[in-house]
Amino acid sequence: MEESCLFCKFATGEIVPAVVHETERVLAFKDVNPQAPTHVLVIPKRHIATLNDLGPDDAALVGELFLVAKQVAAVGGIAGSGYRIAVNCGAGAGQSVFHVHLHLLGGRRLAWPPG
Repeated sequence: MEESCLFCKFATGEIVPAVVHETERVLAFKDVNPQAPTHVLVIPKRHIATLNDLGPDDAALVGELFLVAKQVAAVGGIAGSGYRIAVNCGAGAGQSVFHVHLHLLGGRRLAWPPG
């Protein structure tokens, strides 16, 4: 864990977010600044700063992040209408919290290109 990382504090329970799903290795919670009616962040509980820091041993964890996102979409009632998964890597791409996370967005029509 990274002591100064907000998402690590969520993962350890030091700060309690609005959790929607949790496994041994993954936490999903509502975004505090939602950009869509459904906006959930899915994070690994282990600190990984960016996608660039992933290694071959992280393949199963990355797969679990996406499977949790799929399950949250289904339970949230947006799987049928569609949803978007977004991942920012680095400040230039809009990453503001340096702990890998998926944005699960849905509940309205999402435009393309996104920004």
